[in-house]
Amino acid sequence: MTEYEAYQEHIRYTHDTYCRIVIRHASFDAARMLAARWKREISLEYLTEEKFVQLSTTDEYFQVQDYGETYPFSVRGQTILLDSCSLAAALARLPEQTQEEIFLYYFQHLTQKEIGEQSGWTRSTIGRHIQLALKRLKEEMEELYGRCRSTAWHHIHSALQMLHEEMEVLSHE
Repeated sequence: MTEYEAYQEHIRYTHDTYCRIVIRHASFDAARMLAARWKREISLEYLTEEKFVQLSTTDEYFQVQDYGETYPFSVRGQTILLDSCSLAAALARLPEQTQEEIFLYYFQHLTQKEIGEQSGWTRSTIGRHIQLALKRLKEEMEELYGRCRSTAWHHIHSALQMLHEEMEVLSHE
């Protein structure tokens, strides 16, 4: 064996030893991480035995909601059926331009820019109009529900959320 071949063999053994050491230390690190995770985690079986509660969930996505009575609201030649009488009354009290902006933004899902292009206003002006419209709706709802702000806001937001869901269902049909 020549000196060059002996050197190559030495390099190969050194490299193999280095790789074994790296792999060994990586396995130690992995074992340490698993042990730390096992200390932090609690088994679901332990939780159900300890609390005597069955872990479960129900999927309400496909359940059809019964809204009961609906209240018509007309804007831009279209009639929208609302589930909230107070929201329909509050929307009817708003000026026609404000009703149209609310309709386009919340029911037609147009962006503020698209509404602005249709009406000749800038995007920021339409955004401000919508913000003021929600403030007016809040005031109208406060008149209907008294001065309980949380109730008025709750009714506005829940009614608008239900309207979003209804419009998405209708648009998919």
